[in-house]
Amino acid sequence: MLKISTRLKKILTLVIKIASVFLLLLILAFFSFRNVFLHKAIEKVQAKLMDKYQVTLKIDNAGFEGLSGLKLNGLSLVPQGKDTILVVNDFSLSVKFWYALIGDIRVKNLSLNGGYFQLIKKGEEKNFDAFLNKKDTLQTQDNPTNENKGVQNYAETIYQLISKVLNKVPNEVEMKDFSVLGVDDDRFFNFSLNEFKLFDQRLNASMKVSSNSINQTWILSGFANPSAKTADITFSSTDTSRVMIPYIFERFNLQAGFENIRLQLNQVDLDGGELKVNGIASVKNFAVNHPKIAKEDVIINNAEFNYSYLIGSNFISLDSSSTVKLNDFTIHPFIKFENSPDTVFYFIVQTESTTAQNFINSLPKGLFNHIRGMEANGSFSYRLDFIYNENHPDEMVFESTLNKDNFQITKFGEANLSKLNTEFVHYPYENGRATRPIIVGPSNSDFTPVDQISPFLKKCVLTTEDPSFFYHRGFVTEAFRQSIVKNIRTGKFKRGASTISMQLIKNVFLTREKTMARKLEEILLVYILENNYLVSKDRMFEVYLNIIEWGPNVYGIGEASRFYFRKHPSQLTLSECLYLATIIPRPKGFMWRFNKDGSAKEYLEKTYRFLANKMLSRELILPDDTLGLTHQVSITGPAKLKIIKNDSLSNDSILQLELNTIANPEQATDVNVEDDEE
Repeated sequence: MLKISTRLKKILTLVIKIASVFLLLLILAFFSFRNVFLHKAIEKVQAKLMDKYQVTLKIDNAGFEGLSGLKLNGLSLVPQGKDTILVVNDFSLSVKFWYALIGDIRVKNLSLNGGYFQLIKKGEEKNFDAFLNKKDTLQTQDNPTNENKGVQNYAETIYQLISKVLNKVPNEVEMKDFSVLGVDDDRFFNFSLNEFKLFDQRLNASMKVSSNSINQTWILSGFANPSAKTADITFSSTDTSRVMIPYIFERFNLQAGFENIRLQLNQVDLDGGELKVNGIASVKNFAVNHPKIAKEDVIINNAEFNYSYLIGSNFISLDSSSTVKLNDFTIHPFIKFENSPDTVFYFIVQTESTTAQNFINSLPKGLFNHIRGMEANGSFSYRLDFIYNENHPDEMVFESTLNKDNFQITKFGEANLSKLNTEFVHYPYENGRATRPIIVGPSNSDFTPVDQISPFLKKCVLTTEDPSFFYHRGFVTEAFRQSIVKNIRTGKFKRGASTISMQLIKNVFLTREKTMARKLEEILLVYILENNYLVSKDRMFEVYLNIIEWGPNVYGIGEASRFYFRKHPSQLTLSECLYLATIIPRPKGFMWRFNKDGSAKEYLEKTYRFLANKMLSRELILPDDTLGLTHQVSITGPAKLKIIKNDSLSNDSILQLELNTIANPEQATDVNVEDDEE
């Protein structure tokens, strides 16, 4: 045992006494002069705000209370010559004293009574623009240089961020009569907080919310334990109507609301270098309305997101144990971003085995109106795999698999797909309105059975629109894959992947409205049509050729043959068929292919030769078939009167597309390219 001499004991005792006295003097000095220090700090902040932002910070009274309390009265933040940004009547807080001694500021209690925060935009003038686009010239550890950018541990960084934020949340909070106001010219929103209380982990709050179009009272209730990183909060309205989100309707013509939202945070845990964040988010009676989504309200009665995030040193992922439940339909998503050694994105969706009727009943109201009323037996499961490596984009994985178990449609909804097997009346749409009726069947003298259409035309149309039509089940996975790669590379939606099946569904059963609902219905109806063998491929192709637009108010190959060539479809030559096939994407622009004298423009010779060579390589035609092939087709029908006497290419996007295809044949697609709006 170590023995300490009496002399050493006396020296140590003296040192401890001196240190204690010195510490006591420091504490006394701090408490004696802390108000002086506080006012000096406020003056420094005031000078910096004025110098850097031309903003005046005013505080009527400021001082400490007790060991660790701070109180401010009459605080305001006013940009020079502009509307006030912030006013706080009374503000006080206390920090956890022992944490403060080691430099870790944690708020114990916070109180705010009276005031407002407002962001005002009038024309080009904003009361907050002084705080925009201000960049510090000095780089610090918190603002790394480009060389260090991206070198971080995601798990530790996010955990530290979450911990810092939650540690700053006070144990007790009380706020009253505080408003948040936003004005954007003639649009406004106002959140007027009546009361907000967090006490003994219980949370209760109410606020009045108003904008140009709504006036409601919202309430928050539940519990929150920031130190344990757990919470369970419900957000709803005091009346029976939905909670409506303000401002976005006036700003974006988007209406969105819900009966209530519940947010649960159950776990935030860093273990073994990996961060786990688990919880549940749910919404009831969610409704959204926007012209780009659907023509009516889209309603989801119940939606629940049971999330489980897993974050490592070089990845962030939504684990496959997570579930998304829409009414009675459950999906298991897996999403992952990985940045080392390559930047890779994973998106995998898998459904549980679902009865067909449950799936149909779970579809959001307003989004699948043509499916409404459909009845089916059996069940199915679905899986989508998407993997994209930024460094190797051509190796992208895109696989879609549908597994059926005794799936059978027993009753159709509004879209009666079985009518394709019978004679029916088709109404083409023009500018959103149905035009003249067209009988698709023998009662129409212009209707042409598929076996009476020139084989050249069928092969030409398949080559330009959908070469694998007779082999795929509605979708061409490789075409989707190529489209996604190109759209990612360009950063824009440049290319679609529409098959003849999709065009058929769109033309016969849907309108031309450019909405998300229409596109989703198109995909779902194609799946049902193709994967249940409701209509033969020959019949689908026959209907397609007899209904699509071939010119202004020209529908079906029978009308097209007369309009251009005064012929029956069975008599068309290869050159004439190439002409007809290439005008399908934009048939109303056919006249731009001709010169002033009515002769075809020279670029068409390259276009026809390119397509003919492609058909030769696929053994769709023989070399002898190309003898006499010419781009100088003779327009002898009524179309001749509509040929515009103009040979300028300056405004002809159709010609430019075709010239680009000829110059870069490796970029040509075998599947129809839709307009960007699709």
